[in-house]
Amino acid sequence: MKKRTYVDKPLGDTEYLLEQWGWWRMDGMGVPGYVSQMAAVMSLRNPMSTTKSYTIKDEVAELVDSALAKLIKRNQQMGDFVWFYFGAKWPANRIGRENGMSERKAWELIKAGVAWLDGALYGDLDAA
Repeated sequence: MKKRTYVDKPLGDTEYLLEQWGWWRMDGMGVPGYVSQMAAVMSLRNPMSTTKSYTIKDEVAELVDSALAKLIKRNQQMGDFVWFYFGAKWPANRIGRENGMSERKAWELIKAGVAWLDGALYGDLDAA
């Protein structure tokens, strides 16, 4: 499997941010890990797993979540493709195959979605 690289590429910073958001999302960060107060107290006393360190903060990841939700509302297919690629870690050829199109067309929609998110996140990330 080819490793994803973002250095020296147009929109590479935004793609790297989305990649980190995807790992953050897949590990369940930002979602409560308990169902009751007693379960929370018990998990503090007996931790079940080690905490991973991310290069993305929860606040920034939530901004990405919000921006992606806006993209999905504005353009469902483009938003879904970005979500599948970065959030679910699907390769572009699988996204294309599942949606009855070529890998190249799926790539175009993913890149267009990244560009849209770059524009949407630019002002929000400066504020954070």
